[in-house]
Amino acid sequence: MTRGINKCLLLLTALVFMSSCGRNVVFTDSAAMPGRTWKLEDIPEFSMTVDDTLNSNNIWFIIRTGSAYPYRNIFLFVTTASPDGKSMTDTLNYDLADEKGNWYGKGFGDIHELQLPYKSNVFFPVSGTYQVTIRHGMRIADLKGVYDFGLRVEKVLK
Repeated sequence: MTRGINKCLLLLTALVFMSSCGRNVVFTDSAAMPGRTWKLEDIPEFSMTVDDTLNSNNIWFIIRTGSAYPYRNIFLFVTTASPDGKSMTDTLNYDLADEKGNWYGKGFGDIHELQLPYKSNVFFPVSGTYQVTIRHGMRIADLKGVYDFGLRVEKVLK
């Protein structure tokens, strides 16, 4: 009898935990790179609708690379356009591996996934649709070994 109760409690606990996961996710999407190569003309664009102008958010990029990626870092040009027509561009540099070539993040086989923090505790000033475009800023046009690039916005839990 107690085994049945323990199983029910375990199942109930798991369901509660799983239902609480993801509640703080405001937006998540990714763009796959054709041929696992991020070409200079391939500019991922993300459109997210924002209704909440009161709570703060954390913004992350997610990059998945393979062993064909030739560098330890990546430069990005990120442009954000708000619904009121204002835009801003940031130039960013992220390390993807240490000086010995050990990849940061998690990986399995050839794939390495890394979450890159972009902004924290951001308030969206107006509601509406925000456009975020990302270009790589590396010195070569065809950046081999990039599988996909994503954007994730999470509400900061208080």
